Amino acid sequence: MKAYLVGGAVRDTLMGLTVKDRDWVVVGSTPEAMHRLGYSAVGRDFPVFLHPRTHEEYALARTERKTAPGYKGFAVHATPDVTLEQDLSRRDLTINAIAQDAETGTLIDPFAGQKDIAHKVLRHVSASFTEDPVRILRLARFAARFTDFKVAPETLELMRHMVQSGEVDHLVAERVWQELAKGLMEPRPSRMFKILRECDALQRLLPELDKLWGVPQSPEHHPEIDTGVHVMMVLDTAAQVNASLEVRFACLTHDLGKGTTPADVLPRHIGHEERSVRLLKTVCQRLRIPNLCSELALVVAREHGNIHRSHTLNAAAIVRLLERCDAFRKPERFAEIVQACECDARGRLGLQDQPYPQAARLLKALQLAQAVDTAAIALEAQTMGLSGEKIGQRIQAARIKAI
Repeated sequence: MKAYLVGGAVRDTLMGLTVKDRDWVVVGSTPEAMHRLGYSAVGRDFPVFLHPRTHEEYALARTERKTAPGYKGFAVHATPDVTLEQDLSRRDLTINAIAQDAETGTLIDPFAGQKDIAHKVLRHVSASFTEDPVRILRLARFAARFTDFKVAPETLELMRHMVQSGEVDHLVAERVWQELAKGLMEPRPSRMFKILRECDALQRLLPELDKLWGVPQSPEHHPEIDTGVHVMMVLDTAAQVNASLEVRFACLTHDLGKGTTPADVLPRHIGHEERSVRLLKTVCQRLRIPNLCSELALVVAREHGNIHRSHTLNAAAIVRLLERCDAFRKPERFAEIVQACECDARGRLGLQDQPYPQAARLLKALQLAQAVDTAAIALEAQTMGLSGEKIGQRIQAARIKAI
């Protein structure tokens, strides 16, 4: 039995990055031998074990054979005669197919991954790349992480072939969202969607988003003009301020309705907020988006125009806006709604550093309204024989007065 450090830990060390997790491949062993050494099994689809002390993952060297469409259609072969090179050959990218001998520190790099790291290239290891559609999403995610890497032309061509053959259509919703969520949290998430567009996968996975490219907007408010370009600028702005996943997803989906604007009214997009909400509900249901993400995104899609215009609203209109955003019950979420809207305002060509006074004004308004003693108002109203809607009206009036 011999163990090798593999994958991201080796890659990140070579790139001078912080190693977060360490994964190992074990050659010449069996599940029974691993158990005798105190390792505990955790793998379902193939033999993976946790080290008894470090709890790092140790996987038996394995090969795979495609048996059906999709990312689960594989037969796994993991026996002591599987070599390290055979195991590395089934990996996705050359930069992830480098191993290090645990005893000597020697690097084993049969597919020139170090060369591709030096030249900043994302390249598939072998033709087996086409057998797993998740690899398209993984590569696109790596492009969002390693922002100065380019995709090898032959790899991009393989990805297009995978899309054309329908392999991507077999991806399950949970796996698509898992990879998209990781990509959204990378330093430049727009690159993920750039790659997905270049291989034609975005129109299969998120057609509502794909339709935004080529849709014009008024240059007065959007100097970048193209809606798809704008959404990517908004998303990268959210990444620059280290926004949460929920905010980034809202930035990604806030303008979906602009893709359905009738051609005869362009570049105006009257009522696109309502259309965005309808499309977004479909996306959230199809990809099974978590509630925290979907709920915040729906509010941003519906209200971002009103929040942009909030500096023109009087106190009563501001209270109604806060109520529609459920800000009194969820003030922390409202702060994220405002942050997404600020990213929207700044995600425009030449306007990246423009001030957004609406944010401070709305958050201050919420603070003032929250200071209203609603319990005292309710008690006083009850002594006057009032209840229900009448009490609510008095609370609302007090909040308007405070603002």
